[in-house]
Amino acid sequence: EGAELATGGTRRGIVVSTLAEAKFFAAGGFDDILYAYPLPGERLEDCATLAQHLQAFQVLLDSPQALALLQQHPLPDGKRWLVWLKLDCGNGRAGVRPTDPGAMALARAIAEEAPQKVTLVGVYAHCGDTYGCHDVPAVQAIARATTAAVLHFVTA
Repeated sequence: EGAELATGGTRRGIVVSTLAEAKFFAAGGFDDILYAYPLPGERLEDCATLAQHLQAFQVLLDSPQALALLQQHPLPDGKRWLVWLKLDCGNGRAGVRPTDPGAMALARAIAEEAPQKVTLVGVYAHCGDTYGCHDVPAVQAIARATTAAVLHFVTA
């Protein structure tokens, strides 16, 4: 009910951190879900099932190996993998650093190598480094730095 309220009743545009959550919301009629955890190869079959049944099941990529995995396992019936490039803007958990030349190469590869199989939807950053903050100005500083890093990367 909370997710339906948060989406204004559209049941679209939600972000989950586990495949169990994705399956739960899909069973509840949500049809546009971003799985905000870098693609786990061992769960590719679960991701493919969700991608085939939902209008938009989106995944995060942060490595050329994950992209190769998607390219080697295309979705049937004209569907494409919907991909966000996961950027690490400071928390060090997952993603590629936006200042790393490999990040731009990976973005280009996602967008250009197999457009009939994989579509680059955008870039994604999570400010997990705010978890250790003790006040609002510290959180705001991290948010500003993350925003600047993402905008610089996207502009480049």
